[in-house]
Amino acid sequence: MNKSIKRLNLLRQRVKQACISSGRQPGEVSLLAVSKWHPAEKITELNRLGVSSFGENQLQEALRKQRELTDLDLQWHFIGVLQSNKTRAIAENFQWVQSVDRQKILTRLSSQRPESLEPINVCLQVNIDQEPQKSGANPEEILQLAEFAHGLDKIKLRGLMAIPRVTTDPKEQHDSFRRVKVLFDMLKSEGHDIDTLSMGMSADLEMAISEGSTMVRIGTDLFGKRES
Repeated sequence: MNKSIKRLNLLRQRVKQACISSGRQPGEVSLLAVSKWHPAEKITELNRLGVSSFGENQLQEALRKQRELTDLDLQWHFIGVLQSNKTRAIAENFQWVQSVDRQKILTRLSSQRPESLEPINVCLQVNIDQEPQKSGANPEEILQLAEFAHGLDKIKLRGLMAIPRVTTDPKEQHDSFRRVKVLFDMLKSEGHDIDTLSMGMSADLEMAISEGSTMVRIGTDLFGKRES
């Protein structure tokens, strides 16, 4: 069996089993293939197997791949640290941005999104454990950011993204995911029409799904070891 098929089948089985164990339907959780540092050929191979959403965190690398893969119907997500000098290229070339953490970036993405394109889909990144080395808005800033996003014409707020702290204590890890879900539900209760809770990666997707994730971001377990 082709390695890509085997990895994808194993991953889909993990997601399915995690959903069943949590009393959820497998269709509630989508897959974002994190393709950073992997060649365009691997993206093509996975696309032929039914994967259409790909996440990149290095802008120039992503733009190069997009140019190589214009013949494919792909959905590109920017998941890296957002700097002001990158927003125009991102607004022009991506369908999603999952790492928005401040008003300035929202304003620039909206103003730089071409009129010919639909509003860009945005997830607000929350630094749920307030780790100084990580990007993301603090939890108490999320509601204000969401309300600001709602007022921008070329922004479509879809939900939240989080990368909880790494810990060997399952209770602490569950707690981090659970607090992101609480924020997500709070935004919905405040009237925000959101549907995406992007959390969980290769090592912790089962835990994330059990706490309400609707999108898992998978790299190595899907592509194999990254190339230089």
